[in-house]
Amino acid sequence: MLAAVAAVVVLAAAIVVPLVMLDGEDEPGPSAGGDPAGSAGPSDLSAVEAYDDLPTTHVEEPVDYEQVPPVGGAHDAEWLDCGVYDEPVPDENAVHDLEHGTVWITHAPDLPAEDVETLADQLPQNGILSPYDDLPAPVVVTVWGRQLQLTAADDPRLALFVQEFQDGVTAPEPMASCAGGTASADGGGPSA
Repeated sequence: MLAAVAAVVVLAAAIVVPLVMLDGEDEPGPSAGGDPAGSAGPSDLSAVEAYDDLPTTHVEEPVDYEQVPPVGGAHDAEWLDCGVYDEPVPDENAVHDLEHGTVWITHAPDLPAEDVETLADQLPQNGILSPYDDLPAPVVVTVWGRQLQLTAADDPRLALFVQEFQDGVTAPEPMASCAGGTASADGGGPSA
């Protein structure tokens, strides 16, 4: 009798388990096109844009970068000091920081002060935070060759991006610090 009950349980499991697994596959998830707009979910870095084969040459003249803000390329011989800036910083100096593995968080100049503070709280030690005119999103986070547009200062993807890239994994000079860099071209240094 016990053997018959065990056989029925095994047979039922053999029928039910595959049906349950098939049912889960019918539901579209983020990678299966479940989001018609194609936007990334709150814990997804699939929207990170990648730019490879960027030159690392030093130049003295202004550079016309293709991305806003720039993600790498030719840059000034001096980098910026780490920290939080109240004014936009020169692209050419910031790109040198990116070459060193710095995380550059840029925000719309009209972002509320409490949102800027939220961003500053998430800035890694080897990081720069600055306003940037004409951003394609309220907040953009950049490392050498990688960039992510964020919907707001509290977008959870910022922490994921920083965790993934703060060690300079994409940078040509990943262990160099932004500490000891120059102040911005307008004479202003970081405020924190």
